[in-house]
Amino acid sequence: MKRAFTILLSVALIGVGAWTAHSQEEMTHVDTAGFADPMRPPARFEHDAHNDAAGIEDCAVCHHVYDDSGHRMTEESNEGTPCADCHGDRPVELSRRYHQACKQCHLQQNAGPVMCGQCHRRQ
Repeated sequence: MKRAFTILLSVALIGVGAWTAHSQEEMTHVDTAGFADPMRPPARFEHDAHNDAAGIEDCAVCHHVYDDSGHRMTEESNEGTPCADCHGDRPVELSRRYHQACKQCHLQQNAGPVMCGQCHRRQ
């Protein structure tokens, strides 16, 4: 019975991991679920194409985790957790966090869009 439970739990966890990876490979825009009334269209963001072009292999680069004292835990990531779960208590804060992460990285790397209309394009 214990072995069957362990196998079932393992299959379930693999399924959740596959669903998470699949959902991100299908991603074409930044998730705007944390915004009740967005002022602009969602930012275009093709997850896998972006990470391939940027050479990002470590999920924790973007999907970060902090400990209780506010220190970033570089060996852990929270992929599959919407940004709004941690940063979405106020839409202004969520917007600031998105811009801080994306725009600052683009400026540091001297690559990628930094102007509003470059990311927030009308379809």
